[in-house]
Amino acid sequence: MLQLESISVYQFKNYLNAQWQFDQRIVAISGRNGIGKTNLLDAIYFLCFTKSYFQRSDSQLVLHGAQGLRVAGIFQKSGTPVEVTGIIRETGKKSFLIDGQPCDRLSDHIGQFPAVFIAPDDVQIILDGSEERRRFLDALLSQIDHDYLLQLMKYNRVLQQRNSFLKQQLETGHRNPELLEVLDQQLLEPATYVFEKRSYFTQQLLAQAMERYTGIAGTRYDLELNYKSPLQSGAMSDLLREHRNRDLASGRTLAGIHRDDIRIMLAGQPFRQIASQGQRKSLLFSLKLAEFSLLKEKKGFAPLLLLDDVFEKLDADRMHNLLHEVCMVNDGQVFVTDTHPERLKESFNRLGTGYEEVKGER
Repeated sequence: MLQLESISVYQFKNYLNAQWQFDQRIVAISGRNGIGKTNLLDAIYFLCFTKSYFQRSDSQLVLHGAQGLRVAGIFQKSGTPVEVTGIIRETGKKSFLIDGQPCDRLSDHIGQFPAVFIAPDDVQIILDGSEERRRFLDALLSQIDHDYLLQLMKYNRVLQQRNSFLKQQLETGHRNPELLEVLDQQLLEPATYVFEKRSYFTQQLLAQAMERYTGIAGTRYDLELNYKSPLQSGAMSDLLREHRNRDLASGRTLAGIHRDDIRIMLAGQPFRQIASQGQRKSLLFSLKLAEFSLLKEKKGFAPLLLLDDVFEKLDADRMHNLLHEVCMVNDGQVFVTDTHPERLKESFNRLGTGYEEVKGER
């Protein structure tokens, strides 16, 4: 079992200096809005992923007016205590240490302490464009398969170079087919690897999501979830060749795994156009629980589960179904935030399970 025993933060978001101890498997974090409950969950996520769940820029994690930050936690992993420390220095340089020893590459840390975060704005996975669904898939697969993360990073790096080169050629009118061919060749291996892994794992993920959707929603709807990729119609080399003239005319790469998506349909129509609020929320939690289950299956132990403000997003019955799944069926550590401590108490009493209450403010 993976469990976080303690965490301390220094100059992280709204916290100057704070620390918490966690003695139970289920941790309820209560307090009024704006005191930092979500920031505490994000600090836990930062230790697991080397980055924030919400902010793209590390500079946004540093307390306003301060320079640099430090987050440190003690995990129990397979019965052994492990200290993880993340530091962003005044220069902006980020480093992570495991039991005092620095990680040579931050990417090597991903997947060592798996976690799943569920936040109110996650509904964008369903409602927004394909980028959000790819980000969701990548967060899962990067924790399962380290090579996936490395190949994805390589693909994105070469893709950026290719797009810059295409844009330059479009602006100058000067063509260099030899260099473009070199970049194309560099895309083939990572594109194929990422596509194959997405195809394999997404099939399992979506099957589990469909199963959980019925349990959370309380009834079965005519729901379809399908992984879609340009590479399903041909090899990456063929796609690049077919789209070359259009790529040159547009100044960007039009085909590849960066266009992958999960198609979500309800009764034969796009889900986001006709689904009710309850159906949207049920599907979101179904996808997240499927992510959790797949991580647990592949890692051999349950990841940390971070639930932020979910009580405001589900009715009582759906909430009970969700908590039963994550707190009773699941044997991993769960962190839940809510503004109403009495609601937390009532919910866990209804489940018949113990929990530990901590305050989000320090």
